[in-house]
Formats: sequence, C-alpha cells, structure tokens
Amino acid sequence: MNQERLLIIDSNALLHRAFHALPPLATKSGQTTGAVYGFLLTLFKAIKDLGKDCNLYVVACFDTKAKTFRHEKFQDYKAQRPQTPDGIISQIPVAKEVLQTLKIPVFAKEGFEADDLIATICAVSKKENKDLEIYILSGDLDNLQLVDDKVKVYTLGKGIKDTVIYDINKVVGRFGVKPLQMNDFKALVGDASDNVPGVKGIGNKTAAEIIQKYGTIKNLYQELATDTAVLKPKIKEALKNNKDSAFMSLELVETKKDIDINFNLQECKFGDFFKEQVEEKFKKLEFDSLINRLLSL
Repeated sequence: MNQERLLIIDSNALLHRAFHALPPLATKSGQTTGAVYGFLLTLFKAIKDLGKDCNLYVVACFDTKAKTFRHEKFQDYKAQRPQTPDGIISQIPVAKEVLQTLKIPVFAKEGFEADDLIATICAVSKKENKDLEIYILSGDLDNLQLVDDKVKVYTLGKGIKDTVIYDINKVVGRFGVKPLQMNDFKALVGDASDNVPGVKGIGNKTAAEIIQKYGTIKNLYQELATDTAVLKPKIKEALKNNKDSAFMSLELVETKKDIDINFNLQECKFGDFFKEQVEEKFKKLEFDSLINRLLSL
C-alpha cells in the first residue's frame, strides 16, 4: 500500500510571500498575476517533492475579510499590520479559480483564520487516518505549533525557490522549544506582525529559557504565585506585571482545532483535473511555462 500524504496550503501567507518575492507580472489585459505565478511555482515544487511514490491529497485554506473571534478578545489584534496591497487582494479570486480548475478543494470560513482551518483539518485527518503524513505549505511559520510526528511545515527559505521543512527537531533547533510549546513561547515574546503584545522585555532567548524550565505559561505563573520561580528579579517583575497580557496572548496565538467544516480527504485526491481546462486557464493568465511543469508532476 502506498504512503498517503496530505498537503494543506496556507494560501494567503503563500500569496503574500510570492507577491513580495517576485517582480510584478501582469497579463496583456492588465490583470496582475505575479503572486499567483509564484504561488503556483511553490505549490508545484511541493507537489513534486512530496508526491513521489505516494497517494497525494491537496487542499487550500484562505482567510476571509471578516474579523475573527480574536478581534473580539483583543480589539487591537492585527491593528498595526499594514493594509494588504491591492495587488494581492485582486489576485486572491484568481488563485481560487486556478485551484478549482486543478480540482483542489478551497476552504474559508468567516470568523476564523486560515490557520484555524488548517489546524482543524490536521486534527480531523489524523483522527481518521493514523498513517497519513501531513505537510503544511506556508509562507510563514505560524503553523509550527502543529508540528508533530505526523505533521511538518513546508515553507520558503530566502526566495521563492528555496524551501525548508520543519519537523520537531528543526523547530527545537531554531527556537529552543518543542512545537507544542510554541504557543507559550509566543505568548511571552509576542508577535509584532499580528500585534500580539506578549510580555514587554522578554525576548526570544529569555522566553526559550523560561519555557524550557517551566514547560508552560500556566506552570510558570503557578510558580510565580507561590514565589518559587527562580528567575532574575527584572524578568520576574516583567512577568508579574504582564500576567493578563501573557494569558491573552496565549489565547490569540493558539489555533482552533474544532471548527465545523465539511472536510473529506478523498475529495482532495490530486490529479483529477481536466488537462484541457487547466491549459485554457493557464493560457488566459499567460502562464504558458507552467503548463509543462504541471503536466510533468
């Protein structure tokens, strides 16, 4: 029996990364296409790398324009993030059309982020198929919290062609904490891109040392409450003064794994597309060079 692999696309993050990594592209009619082109280059590379000698399934997850439950918890969530460039926004529908032509299911749900859908699909898939290998294709590292013995994150290196696969050991090697501890780690250091406050004065190195020592935010604050935590006075003071911020940050960075979605792994089997329809779509977008690349997968 062939190995079964599921590739989950963190679509907005991948489009954003491709948009900034490639020079502007547009069709003769004026449709901006650079982000979609880079998106497909990375997707096809991932399919080529991961689709050998296995049954490959592919699904795409998108954010929506609507605010999420995180904005209800923290009004300033993502408040400092620059507005998404029009060049990306105009390409999201194009990306969805291409994915649908490739018969890749697309998921999005108001009130939640793509990361929540990804986490839910991982949870559902692992429960239904214990032998399934899961790779999350993304342009950022927000999904490292999901990495385990069955889940890896396939992400971009310096450019659009360099790729890095994060397994448990690689997460520990880079951040000094286990994937399951990434949320506690980020609750301390915060996340400037999402305006997650964290604890002021706590950087990556200190946060990693704290989490290595106490395991979780909950354990840390239990020791602080009984004054048994062995930390530098300045660090201890910062943690005590920002307790509410730390726990709120933990809620903000943790992904939901139980969203109500109609996910069926068999509907994600890759390769069921109609060659003529894909060629027609790619020619319309002037992606002629991608046709042979796709058909050679």
